[in-house]
Amino acid sequence: MALLQQPGMLGIGCSNILARARVQCLAAASHMPCLPVLLHVSGNKKQGSSFPSQKIGLSRRRRGLHVVLAEASAATGATPAASPGSISVSDVLWPSAGAFLAMAALGRMDQMMAYKGVSLTIAPLGAVCAVLFTAPGSPAAKKYNMFIAQIGCAAFGVLALSLFGPGWLARGAALSASIAFMTITGASHPPAASLPLLFIDGPKFHNLQLWYALFPGAAGCIILCLI
Repeated sequence: MALLQQPGMLGIGCSNILARARVQCLAAASHMPCLPVLLHVSGNKKQGSSFPSQKIGLSRRRRGLHVVLAEASAATGATPAASPGSISVSDVLWPSAGAFLAMAALGRMDQMMAYKGVSLTIAPLGAVCAVLFTAPGSPAAKKYNMFIAQIGCAAFGVLALSLFGPGWLARGAALSASIAFMTITGASHPPAASLPLLFIDGPKFHNLQLWYALFPGAAGCIILCLI
């Protein structure tokens, strides 16, 4: 009642309270991080943009992600797949023309050797054509890998048939030995893994015996490399 009766005392008390509140607000604001906001004026509207610090951090994380992906691609030797729009006409024309010419040449040689009952147009050579003409820079297209794998895997087919006879045991043993051989020698050439199975299941090749290691697989690869 005394304060209400004395207006001067009431004004002094309110001013003290307001002063203390202002000091506390300033102290709290001093501990807050400074987050400047850029205002873009568009017509009669003002829009607040995202904080520059957030944009810088996001761009740095994106650059870091690109660097990590590039290093991973370089370490694994992987290359990004070409988009359909980046494939030129020559990328389609020349591999297709090479495959056609290869099969035409092998077919003509088959006609010349028909009396012997053997053939050069075997399925594994079709896979070799795909490797040579579409991905000549791949490890499977290297000449060392190609000929070492072709000769070694074909020889394992002959050996497995002589030991186990025709059947699942010969197929399994020949295929596992072929994969182990390519791994040990470093001659990675997947089409050669089908040669032992072709020999075991193809009676017309049995008369070749160990010559099968050179014909028709390795001999056909020489023709394909020349083409």
